[in-house]
Amino acid sequence: MFATADLGDHLDDLYRFALAITRNPDEASDLVHDTVVRAIERRDQHRDVGSLGAWLRRILHNLAIDRARRSSREVVVEEVEEKWQADEYTVDPAIVAERAQTREELEDALVRLPFAYRTVVVLHDVEEWRVREIAEVQGISLPAAKQRLRRGRMMLVAALAEGNERRMMLKEVPMRCWDARKHVSDYLDGALEESIALMVESHLEACPTCPPLYAALVDAHRGLTAHRDPDSVIPPEVRERILALR
Repeated sequence: MFATADLGDHLDDLYRFALAITRNPDEASDLVHDTVVRAIERRDQHRDVGSLGAWLRRILHNLAIDRARRSSREVVVEEVEEKWQADEYTVDPAIVAERAQTREELEDALVRLPFAYRTVVVLHDVEEWRVREIAEVQGISLPAAKQRLRRGRMMLVAALAEGNERRMMLKEVPMRCWDARKHVSDYLDGALEESIALMVESHLEACPTCPPLYAALVDAHRGLTAHRDPDSVIPPEVRERILALR
């Protein structure tokens, strides 16, 4: 069993690991915090002091998987592999190469990969982990890790190749989805500057995927506050605008 003080020696490594697989500083910080809490709660399950770092990384990885959910933007593994198995399937390498050089395009493509595959690609090709190390963290065999790396790279190429089609679909939508979604808390509370609030509302009117998320947030928030106070903390006019977008 480890001493609580031992965890401090691993915080920087855990944060770098979390940042590598999430590409988001806020999510990385939350995962490190939750990992420390989970490790303390389960400290009696750890026996080998020398493997504390690996044990903590497995906890963090499992927590990250728990948070990950398939979205409508996510590449489907089976569909991509089926395409690659067809002799006639190909992509324009010049387009893929161009987009791979642009950080925004590359991260947009990476985020479309299912979490388990994105993790393997990022840890191996960006962080230079060995496949055996990735297999240990993910709790899978070496052949399975190699398969995930192969499929992950295929999906990344497919996502980069399809990037232009997605951009054309969304080019008339004000703000990127994440730029709009990160304002949601202040928007629900009516605390956004008018100009930003109008941009968020314009995004909701045009985006095909965000309105249900916003409506769900309103319902969840309303349900929570109903247990405390019959009067909702969400301004009525804000709630009505969001619910009207369902």
